Amino acid sequence: MLQNMRAIQKIRESIKEEVFNYTQVIEALKEYRKPRDVINRLLKNRDIIRVKKGLYIFGEVWRKKAYSVELLANLIYGPSIISSDYILSGNGLIPERVKTITSVTTGRSKSFNTPVGKFSYKHLNKERFSFGIEINKTSDGQYITANPLKALTDKIWLDKRFKPTSPKSYEAYLFDDLRIDPYFLINFLDKEFIEQLNEVYSARKITWFVDFIKTKFSIK
Repeated sequence: MLQNMRAIQKIRESIKEEVFNYTQVIEALKEYRKPRDVINRLLKNRDIIRVKKGLYIFGEVWRKKAYSVELLANLIYGPSIISSDYILSGNGLIPERVKTITSVTTGRSKSFNTPVGKFSYKHLNKERFSFGIEINKTSDGQYITANPLKALTDKIWLDKRFKPTSPKSYEAYLFDDLRIDPYFLINFLDKEFIEQLNEVYSARKITWFVDFIKTKFSIK
């Protein structure tokens, strides 16, 4: 018990961030003969929590501040950008509180159930993936998100349930199905950005979305 206490104190003194990796732990425990055994004991005692292999956060007792789930989202599977429902909810565009942290990736679509929540990743090609991103800073590092309008575009593009037949189809989909707040949406509408979205996605589903938005909000 005393050995565990000394070990976690050593790690906490060595690592200032709340999110950390296996290399950092091993470095903090370099004086121990069997650091892996120590790590396993600390995990069992929930002094540290494994989010996924090689990625950790401190347990509640040893936590100095809140950890960033957004930073974790970028680290769990990459390259990835937080987008779609999570960004729409966080910016007040949809009324629902979203529990799953939704991201896009250039890799295969995947999802992860972790001790700190569920993280989902949907595939986009490189050109669509890299457009319209924003870099956010935390005390533990920085994470990448989609611009809110880009996040909405990703939601539309990836939603296989929605099969529009014309630009008019978006009225019911956006405001009845997704329950997008038009008064919030208008704050994120930039003509140049909208035109770039159209070019980057280069697909009828998004072209119709752009046509609808421009008509609905009188963007010329």
